[in-house]
Amino acid sequence: MNAPPSSAMTASRPSPASLDSVGNPKLAGVMRRQRWQDFLFHKITLGFALFVLLVLVGILVSLLIGAWPAFREFGWAFITTVEWDPVNDQYGALIAIAGTLATSFIALLIAFPLSFGIALFLTEICPAWLKRPLGTAVELLAGVPSIIYGMWGLFIFAPLFAEYVQPLLKQTLGQLPVIGVLFSGPMMGMGILAAGLILAVMIIPFISSVMRDVFEIVPTVLKESAYGLGCTKWEVVRKVVLPYTKNGVVGGVMLGLGRALGETMAVTFVIGNAHKLSWSLFAPGNSIASTLANEFAEAESGLHVSSLFALGLILFVITFIVLSAAKLMLLAMARKEGAQA
Repeated sequence: MNAPPSSAMTASRPSPASLDSVGNPKLAGVMRRQRWQDFLFHKITLGFALFVLLVLVGILVSLLIGAWPAFREFGWAFITTVEWDPVNDQYGALIAIAGTLATSFIALLIAFPLSFGIALFLTEICPAWLKRPLGTAVELLAGVPSIIYGMWGLFIFAPLFAEYVQPLLKQTLGQLPVIGVLFSGPMMGMGILAAGLILAVMIIPFISSVMRDVFEIVPTVLKESAYGLGCTKWEVVRKVVLPYTKNGVVGGVMLGLGRALGETMAVTFVIGNAHKLSWSLFAPGNSIASTLANEFAEAESGLHVSSLFALGLILFVITFIVLSAAKLMLLAMARKEGAQA
């Protein structure tokens, strides 16, 4: 019979916990060090994410504290009131809200089809020798400062718009029974429509760049299979590219809309900066961002400053609602696809 191992032999052997799979005790320390590195990496990245959330909560809390005196004074009527009178300390946000939504809607209505066409041309139709310089030109437009767009809009675009485009719109669309009121009024070159067009020029590079990037990640085999079945380019885009990239397309549109909602200097130059509410898109108006830019430095009374904080809070809520609506739309599309499958 074999004798049991002596206590001396047992003590000289390394414990199983200190051995790796091949029996090397030195790797145990390496494994412990790697576990600590993974732990630290996890906590550091979690801290980065929590920092962003903390900043967001801090901004929201600051806006709520600053806006509270205005909402305490005017209540919910602040949102539906047209009057904005710093002399008598009477404030309402309806004009700024309407201007923000109108200019952003016009910008998105114009920019989305143009951006889609640009991205489609660059990924599916553009010859190879033109693809790189044209794509670079589109990306360079995204780097132009907003104040440059505003100066260009005020000194170049607005005079041409008043002399050539507005009279044409008034003579054509302005004669229609229902929408004619939108294209009536004084033709000064500045107003809600001009601000929307400038915003459209500004957000086209953002939306088209995102769309182009997501179009390029579609597997080539999918498109080649569709072409092999006899599909046209439009059918390939509609039945293959768009279903595959819908999340990225919606993300690009939301990125452009977010830029349009919060744009300040370019809108301030061309919107007219008038606290008036009119059905005419030619009439001057105001947006939340332009009101903040024009009046925050000159606000004297506490109620005036609080009303400006309230405008900032409303813009924050509008942006949150838009992003939430986009997320819900994507979830609804995913559920619909799951039901069809």
